[in-house]
Amino acid sequence: MSKPLRFFIAGIIQGSLPASVHPQDYRREIKNLLLASFPGCEAFEPVERYPDSLAYDDETAKAAFFDLMDNAGKHDVLIAFLPEASMGTAIELWSAYNAGALVISVTHLERNWAIRYLSDLILPDIRSFERFVAGGGLAERIREKLGR
Repeated sequence: MSKPLRFFIAGIIQGSLPASVHPQDYRREIKNLLLASFPGCEAFEPVERYPDSLAYDDETAKAAFFDLMDNAGKHDVLIAFLPEASMGTAIELWSAYNAGALVISVTHLERNWAIRYLSDLILPDIRSFERFVAGGGLAERIREKLGR
């Protein structure tokens, strides 16, 4: 029996906001889509693991940060939602890329070098990602890159 597919849902949390976070609804959308499309898969979601992270003390925040960067490279597929640049997500992209994971970015920032050169595929928005998954495109990319 093969191990279940492991997805890492990356994306902007704080971005350039000084003391707040961007809306995180996209995470639930992506997670629900993955769980419905790949029965038995694992969908890791950083905000579920580290809720209210802006309130963490420095030691806790640093441990959470490095755990997430490490974790990104331990999953089969990383899905990154980037409506704007995110330094943390860029490091997660790098970690997943270096580990040989399939990296899909959902963004209009296709000219950004970190996104452009670390992603196996760039889709412009969540609806395009949904169509890609529903049409079997994600399953095909997983087979091509990971042999699963």
